[in-house]
Amino acid sequence: MEEKDKKENDGYTGEIKGGLRPSMKLVIMGIINKKPKSIEVSVSSKPQEEDTEGDVGLQLKVSFMDKAVQRNARLAGKWGPSENTLSFFPFAPGEAFKMEIVCEHQQFRILVDGQPLCGFTHRLSQLASLTALRVFGDLQLTKVA
Repeated sequence: MEEKDKKENDGYTGEIKGGLRPSMKLVIMGIINKKPKSIEVSVSSKPQEEDTEGDVGLQLKVSFMDKAVQRNARLAGKWGPSENTLSFFPFAPGEAFKMEIVCEHQQFRILVDGQPLCGFTHRLSQLASLTALRVFGDLQLTKVA
């Protein structure tokens, strides 16, 4: 039985068919709320058991208060060290944006509106196990591909 992509109040969960692999690109387009606090994007694996959480290959947490984009990954239930360095903060309240997450052999490359924002070295070796994309927070999604 195939689950259709669901739009819920707490965001969007979509399926990445066949899992991630190098040269794949995920595109998220949306409009940020007028008074945003945060947006979260995660690429994760489906948990095998009900009560366990799957691995997270990439989690992006956008904080508007700190003007920060935190990156992290969770392997075997444990979060690693988070990475925060940014050359610029591309998100603005009330503005539309286009985020691209490009899966490369060594890393994820994250671009916003065509500008490279940051990279995140793969911590999870099994990229194909990453089959779920979740987006939630203070935004209206217009397109997820």
